[in-house]
Amino acid sequence: MSGITGDNPYRASGIIAAAAAGGVTWQDVVTASTLTAVAGNAYPINTTSNTCTITLPASASNGDEIIFTDYARNWGTNKIIIDSNGLNYQGDDDSYDVEYDTDGQSVQIVYSDATKGWIPISDDDVADAPTSGNDNGLFAFGQSAAPPPFYSVSNIVSNTGVVATDTSGVGTARGEGVSGTQYGSGLAIIGFGYDGTRYNMTNLVSNTGVVGTDVSGVGTARSNLSACSYGGDKGIFGYGYDGSSPVSMTNLISNTGVVATDTTGVGTARGWMASCEFGGDQGIFGFGSPYYSMTNLVSNTGVVGTDVTGVGTARSGLSACSYGGDKGIFSYGSSSGGGPGYTNLVSNTGVVATDVTLVGTANSQRNACEYGQDKGIMGYGQISGPAATAITNLVSNTGVVSTDVTGVGTTRKYLAGCSFN
Repeated sequence: MSGITGDNPYRASGIIAAAAAGGVTWQDVVTASTLTAVAGNAYPINTTSNTCTITLPASASNGDEIIFTDYARNWGTNKIIIDSNGLNYQGDDDSYDVEYDTDGQSVQIVYSDATKGWIPISDDDVADAPTSGNDNGLFAFGQSAAPPPFYSVSNIVSNTGVVATDTSGVGTARGEGVSGTQYGSGLAIIGFGYDGTRYNMTNLVSNTGVVGTDVSGVGTARSNLSACSYGGDKGIFGYGYDGSSPVSMTNLISNTGVVATDTTGVGTARGWMASCEFGGDQGIFGFGSPYYSMTNLVSNTGVVGTDVTGVGTARSGLSACSYGGDKGIFSYGSSSGGGPGYTNLVSNTGVVATDVTLVGTANSQRNACEYGQDKGIMGYGQISGPAATAITNLVSNTGVVSTDVTGVGTTRKYLAGCSFN
């Protein structure tokens, strides 16, 4: 965007900031690795893909102003470097570069005189991004080690990661890949699943964690699918098994919890996978049966991308959740080689990292959700053989998985996980 700003210049975080004296002209978003700045201009700098080196004007007059702001909240990963181009910066000569490397930062500089040169009059240091995450989580439905029985019970996760005892279920008891995700403003939805019959029904979850009665299904009935949020307030069910073969179809969820009809699938058809949000408004489906390590990104408009070559051990029956406000984690699962289990972190641009050996009991067929706005929890599932468990493992806001926490509630596997607020 461009134009003269008066009282409300744009800031990358979406917050309206106070205007610079006299106004500045806001320029289009800068994505290049270099920029020659002009006095009187303001620049949203998007460093998602690269560091940006900014060269200031070679000459300046007292009162000249320039603003730089972190468009994508990514300066902590790819910083900006300011070259003062022969003029002083805060009284120091141009013998070094000035760097700003805090996510969400905005810098407003003014030229004073030859002695002090350029001076930051606003250096907005805001490493903690405004979070869009949810405070609470929910585990719901599932099945025993050797079903039946199937369950419709739920367990609320507090904003400190404490799992509550069972809440009596509403809706058809089912397991085998019933899946859930957040949508709207602090709401969630759980859908599909199996109890000897495959379903496409859903159950809405209120912003107090109350699971609603069955809603008639839309789309192909299936099990062993996954779900995640996208676009900030919408969700998507994807992939799974329809009783005869794996599928790659998806069903979008509106910001009012309405599930759309089938969208033709993109990518390798598979089930027993996991998915989570990243980047604040995008999603990722990953891994799956029989032992894949590929992923498929979901855009902020709900478009599923083609297969991305996998990183990490191929496995199925794993879990995933978001953490840190804009990142994700795949964890646990079973692989052809067995082993202790692994985690793979997902960056805020959807890049999956290599394996990190897990802490805690190797586990599969569990699920995960966000809590506390920027942390996660993985819980329940299957340990050795068909045995089900209720143990949980907390995920910090830096993606570190904790040791086992003694389980609360009915031991079960193939359950759903989602967050709400």
